[in-house]
Amino acid sequence: MQTNLQHETNIKPVTTHSKAAHSHEFKHHMWSYFASIALTIFAFIAVWTNVIESTLVLGMFIVLLACIQVVFQLFVWMHMNQKGHSIPIMFIASGVFVAVITVAALMLLIWW
Repeated sequence: MQTNLQHETNIKPVTTHSKAAHSHEFKHHMWSYFASIALTIFAFIAVWTNVIESTLVLGMFIVLLACIQVVFQLFVWMHMNQKGHSIPIMFIASGVFVAVITVAALMLLIWW
């Protein structure tokens, strides 16, 4: 019983510093959310208006926008820039490496 009372008295109130940090993180999340929405709208407008007439260039543009959104997802929403995420980052990097090698090998087989 005594240990439970000790744990209850060790609860710290929310400080101004943590409120400021929470406010900063909230603003960062909102900025990232609206940037992701804007990237989606850019991709939609590029396809809808035929601004880019080449299908290959349009596809590369959409893939570029998708890669930017992946970076937003990983570093803002999944907090990959914080300490302790080295193993997931290693697995993601190795997956990207395998995907690039696979696509390159398939392209070589098709064009050869």
